[in-house]
Amino acid sequence: MDGLDAPVTRSTCPYCGVGCGVLLRADGAGGLGVTGDPDHPANQGRLCSKGSALGETVGLDDRLLVPQVGGQDWSWDSALDLVATRLRATIAAHGPDSVAFYVSGQLLTEDYYVANKLMKGFIGSANIDTNSRLCMASTVAGHKRAFGTDTVPGTYEDLDQADLIVLVGSNMAWCHPVLFQRVQAARATNPDLKLVVVDPRRTASCVGADLHLPLRSGTDVALFNGLLAQIDQRGLIDPGFAAHLEGLEDAVAAACADDPSVTGLDPADLAAFYEMWCSTQKVVTVFSQGVNQSTSGTDKVGSILNCHLATGRIGQPGLGPLSVTGQPNAMGGREVGGLANMLACHMNLENSGHRQAVRSFWDAPAMPDAPGLKAVEMFQGVASGKIKALWVIHTNPAVSLPDAGAVADAIAACPFTIVSDITAHTDTARLADVLLPATAWAEKSGTVTNSDRTISRQRAVLPAPGEAKDDWHILAEVGQRMGWPAAFDYAGPSEIFREHAALSAIAAGFGLDFDISGLMNLSDLDYDRLSPTRWPVSKTGARARFFADGQFYTPSGKGRLQAVRYRPPAAKTAPRFPYRLNTGRVRDQWHTMTRTAKSPRLSAHLAEPYLEIHPQDARDLNLAPAALVQVTAPSGRTSLLRALITDAVRPGEVFAPMHWTGETAPCARIDTVVAAATDPISGQPESKASVVALSPYRARWYGFVVSAGALSPKAAYWARMRTTAGWRAELADQTAPQDWEGYFRDLTGLGKAHIQSVSDRARTQHRFAAFEGDRLVAALFVAPEPIALTRDYLAGLPGTQAGAEVLSGQAPVGRVDPGPVVCSCFGVGINTLVTAIEGDGLLSVEAVGAALQAGTNCGSCRSEIAQLIERHQVREAAE
Repeated sequence: MDGLDAPVTRSTCPYCGVGCGVLLRADGAGGLGVTGDPDHPANQGRLCSKGSALGETVGLDDRLLVPQVGGQDWSWDSALDLVATRLRATIAAHGPDSVAFYVSGQLLTEDYYVANKLMKGFIGSANIDTNSRLCMASTVAGHKRAFGTDTVPGTYEDLDQADLIVLVGSNMAWCHPVLFQRVQAARATNPDLKLVVVDPRRTASCVGADLHLPLRSGTDVALFNGLLAQIDQRGLIDPGFAAHLEGLEDAVAAACADDPSVTGLDPADLAAFYEMWCSTQKVVTVFSQGVNQSTSGTDKVGSILNCHLATGRIGQPGLGPLSVTGQPNAMGGREVGGLANMLACHMNLENSGHRQAVRSFWDAPAMPDAPGLKAVEMFQGVASGKIKALWVIHTNPAVSLPDAGAVADAIAACPFTIVSDITAHTDTARLADVLLPATAWAEKSGTVTNSDRTISRQRAVLPAPGEAKDDWHILAEVGQRMGWPAAFDYAGPSEIFREHAALSAIAAGFGLDFDISGLMNLSDLDYDRLSPTRWPVSKTGARARFFADGQFYTPSGKGRLQAVRYRPPAAKTAPRFPYRLNTGRVRDQWHTMTRTAKSPRLSAHLAEPYLEIHPQDARDLNLAPAALVQVTAPSGRTSLLRALITDAVRPGEVFAPMHWTGETAPCARIDTVVAAATDPISGQPESKASVVALSPYRARWYGFVVSAGALSPKAAYWARMRTTAGWRAELADQTAPQDWEGYFRDLTGLGKAHIQSVSDRARTQHRFAAFEGDRLVAALFVAPEPIALTRDYLAGLPGTQAGAEVLSGQAPVGRVDPGPVVCSCFGVGINTLVTAIEGDGLLSVEAVGAALQAGTNCGSCRSEIAQLIERHQVREAAE
């Protein structure tokens, strides 16, 4: 069937918490066409580069297709019997708290619901937590302290109507690009709309901003306490709204006692920010991981909420705080109690009335009365032997948790580990006793909830490959085999959704915010047709806004301001560890790259892990551009990264992306050097402010390889990525092979291919090109220093009739080298853009887009194009 003629299925993107609608067209041969859904309220047809490339990520080349036990294929019946038997035996011998589930924001709400029900209601432990703990737990805690419930008061429509948008700890241009496009569209419509970015780094979100505040890492509370003090001094506390608040005087007193100069910001910039915020009624403060991932994350959230509550700027169109989450269903997990300290439907685990209500509704045999182990604590419990059976579902904690090396060691030593996933090729899956093949996005159906409380359907459009099963089904099967057949006898996700909605009616009866009881009687057909719906949806109808009426969910019914004070990060810099490490995402990759790394065009943007370091620090360390730098934590763990020297970071602060794994660059697993320090309230790790030592890595040789076939790198440093022609990899080591041609053959699996080479052994320079007939299949370039090559040109040559000229490592004269990709959607490289800007005089992003298409689809490269134009104009002005 032609993809254009295939029926269209509406679904939701599986990446960030924006929750973009997508239109899917299966081609009947395993392929998938993906476009943005113009009718979805979250994105109105827009998609980012990752969403646009979803169709390139559904291949089955590394899929887990049958259950495996001890590395051997097993039947489903045998594997599920083993899981149920071992869990029962562990509980019988050591109690329910000896078992733990670590789940994921990649789960659908229905999957999450069954996992929470099984663990809390039937196993009887609260030891279920989620990787969403790593991205938004501080927001949950901050909301509950201020509002009484985990309620997000803002909506995306507020971005359209604001007069001032403040991004705090959010590189929205790269991490939530569709929302950033929405901000840019609003600015085009309303020229008076101001944008302020609060971030220690100068990111893509800063391009075109009215003000960038590069505060010292971890000083957000001092910044917003300074704002609250200004609000008080200027008489801007709303007296009418203040009647609905408590804790106001103590919060203002604490704010006035803090010193905003600890932020390290220019006093003039501080004054400009305070003036902008105080003089603008319609302010939306958007905050994300830079706020949450901190040992004072809950207080940071509180300091932001304090300013909005004190001025009454909450719950109305165009103003209020808005948390943007990292995962597609982080909100859905919060709604069903997927965190260790929550019950379903925002009910409180430590409230006896709530516990009894949920237990009665489920007809459950047991219910814990205290929170379970949060993510970091959970794996410490695995390491100590407290946890003896662990089930990890759709996440990769051996890479993504702080002190990841210790986490991997703990999982390896756990007596019984189950992993449900779509692939066996992750750092965590390799440590499992039992692997269970699960369906992936586009193969499963259910619901997800995005960052502004909109529930959307994910729908299956591809068949489940091999023997893969839906997660809710796997969990329900285990629940039945453990002895609870009636409780887990579900016919499908619609039945689970109805049960969840019915439970929300009980939560609403307690006066809580989460209520979708108006959907509890959906037929299977209605569920199948469910359009995007923002909760709450009660039996009597929907409610559009929270808190504008001054009604909150605290015991007193009043909003609570928090008396918070600036606290420095847990880790203190010292002469041996003088640098503060910030971690985060890059534009075109997602989490640990199990999906996005399948797309060559996504991998072309940044094909190698790196460490951003200020020029002053690079000089102090004698680091040249493109040198390798070793990052060492106080624990002794290390990571090895390519130096990217840039003044986008502050002196003394460095940044590294968190995506690379044992599959793509084992030496660059950055969370191995992130300390396992957590917020005492939220349990969220401090991923933005660990301390490290840096030292140059003096490699004896550096290499670059391209190949039509798979690569098996062996070197102290290697980083590999897919290309349109096969694979590419960077290499380096302090020990050189004795036989370079043999190394090349082992690296590429060439067998009997004909090899041409040029070598200068005295200078450790070697170049090899392998041919099968007249077709180039691989090439390797080795030198004693980082090699200057036209890498992106070379990466496209395997499989072509390139000749021996490939050994030059450069594009032939007359052959255009587009350079590293900037626009992933249309494959436009930096050299092409520079030529258009400098040679053709295209001096606006719009002009470049009209000529080259770059920046006209997802828009996430527009800031990089703008930076290229700005650099050209600065050079022109200086000449």
